[in-house]
Amino acid sequence: MSLDFGNGDRIRVLIVDDSAFMRTSLARMISSEPDMEVAGTACGASDAFEKILSLDPDVITLDLVMPGLDGIGALRCIMDQFPGPVIMVSAATKADAEESRTAINAGAFDCVSKQLSPSSLEITHIRGDLVTKIRSAAHAPRNGKRHSQSLALSVDRSVLVTPGVVAIGLSTGGPRALEQILPRFPADLPVPMLIVQHMPVGFTRSLAQRLNSLSSIKVCEASHRELIRPGVAYIAPAGVHMHIVPRLSDSKPMITLDRRPKDAEHVPSINVLMNDVAQVFKNRAIGVIMTGMGSDGADGMAAIFHQGGLTLGQDQASCAVYGMPRACAERGVLTRVISLSDIPTRIVQAVARRRKPA
Repeated sequence: MSLDFGNGDRIRVLIVDDSAFMRTSLARMISSEPDMEVAGTACGASDAFEKILSLDPDVITLDLVMPGLDGIGALRCIMDQFPGPVIMVSAATKADAEESRTAINAGAFDCVSKQLSPSSLEITHIRGDLVTKIRSAAHAPRNGKRHSQSLALSVDRSVLVTPGVVAIGLSTGGPRALEQILPRFPADLPVPMLIVQHMPVGFTRSLAQRLNSLSSIKVCEASHRELIRPGVAYIAPAGVHMHIVPRLSDSKPMITLDRRPKDAEHVPSINVLMNDVAQVFKNRAIGVIMTGMGSDGADGMAAIFHQGGLTLGQDQASCAVYGMPRACAERGVLTRVISLSDIPTRIVQAVARRRKPA
């Protein structure tokens, strides 16, 4: 694909799915958006390759499970021959969650879950997620090669290690961003990391497993009543909020998982995590807000900022979607605005600062 974004034209989407029902349903959702149009549809991989050559779409939606060459195989061919934005469309099964992580690693921009119910084939509920990710994919910056294999940083042990915690919030474009920064943290990172990534239920465990395989630090899906430990990154499970509270017996910070508050726009909520972090860790907290649409995290980042903690915001140039960091910047609660590639360095520097002379 020879793609040219940001020119004010409508986003041209190629839909690839072996189900005629799904092709029709996705086409109706996309066509109803004023800034999008369906460039064409394809029922399989070979048909898709021909359509890509003839139609030159801006974004491709690609079914994960297809007869013949499956979605992962088709994705790899597309990335090799026609590199451009591809959004995987999958069911919300455990197997598909694992395959979706493989797809992200193979170059897919993001994934959308069909979440079909046994009693209904209705999928209009995915429209908001679908069109948001299509827009994000169409206008995302091209960052070139990913950096998951970059050498890890090291903490300078000649300086005082300041105990604390790092809380990170992400949404659209987040899985790729995490793959670029987590492998750069040293195994002896002296603080725990708490991560909220907006994802469908069933996807966060495979995300954690994938990131753990790439990183020196341990990456895991968080568990209820788990004490947080340095050098471990805890990812909030989709479908519940991740809270941080002092354990009654010894006041050590631990994770609790529940669905309160029930009126939160996102579950898990970045605001819920960061508000707890601000209350428990006060000025020893580091908050990082990264790529994503909307404003989740703005209240929590403000809480950390007003407690005297360090607040970092990803810059617009390196974001897939400059929404959540923008909301924080507009509220004036960011200590620094930095690029994606600089985030690990800033965090490592912050947790190993020299004690000021008395």
